Amino acid sequence: MPAPLEAAVPVADTETARPARLTRDGIPGWFFKVDQEAFGHFLTAQSAGGRTGDILELGTYLGRSAVLLGDHLRPGEQLTVCDLFDSEAGDADNAAEMAMSYRKTLTRTAFEANYLTFHDELPVIVQAPTSVLADGRIPAGSCRFVHIDASHLYEHVAGDIEVARAALAEDGLVALDDYRSEHTPGVSAAVWQAVFTGGLRPVLLTPMKFYGTWGDAEAAQRVLLSRDWRAEGFTVDEDTIAGARVVRLNKAKPAPAAQRRSAPRRLALDLLPPVATRAARRVLRELRGRRAGQQVRATG
Repeated sequence: MPAPLEAAVPVADTETARPARLTRDGIPGWFFKVDQEAFGHFLTAQSAGGRTGDILELGTYLGRSAVLLGDHLRPGEQLTVCDLFDSEAGDADNAAEMAMSYRKTLTRTAFEANYLTFHDELPVIVQAPTSVLADGRIPAGSCRFVHIDASHLYEHVAGDIEVARAALAEDGLVALDDYRSEHTPGVSAAVWQAVFTGGLRPVLLTPMKFYGTWGDAEAAQRVLLSRDWRAEGFTVDEDTIAGARVVRLNKAKPAPAAQRRSAPRRLALDLLPPVATRAARRVLRELRGRRAGQQVRATG
């Protein structure tokens, strides 16, 4: 196995490093709108509340989430990303996972080019298995936010959670990807083990990510719910897990076409008696049928 490579690299030549016309959503990856908004909301609230601290990402792929994390760095704060990139994995299971999912596309050069499209300097890059961070190189309690999206194998995720726990300051937040996907049972096992035996408190669940803290989960939820998510097209629900509240957030699905009638038309149909309503709907169906027939003849 090659020795781990580390770098806090300043930009040498950003003009040649930056791919042209790349958009944030154009960076390959699985970082969806609801989590982009949740990350941004939590990080902005931390800064607005005067909370400072570094940010850590375990598993960064091609930089889609790292770019957003970099947006929220304040003076004196540091973003560290840890990923194998195009290095060899340290064990057979991890190597097999890399070969199946990432080997053809994941390179450090691609990550750096993507990141430098939106930021002037690279983050600290640890090119190695995330397990190397267990050696204490991330100062204890130095981070306010940790994102875990590296290996999906139980042993690796459990270790990453311990790295996050040591790195996070009091009331810092951890976000864990793929906690409920059918192809990542190891992530689910590690996450819920941390909840039921390791003191991790759930804050928020989205379709892809689990957000938690070893600090005050209710305070984090108050911060989350200070925003009117429903007015922005999201659904907000609550559940209870082992007596503790957890919030669920998702992007609202568009209403079916049948429910998207104009308000006056909906009101008219609601106020008509049942017999008249059925007659009105029958006439509307006939009119639609005639229009369709006329269109077919006109194009025939």
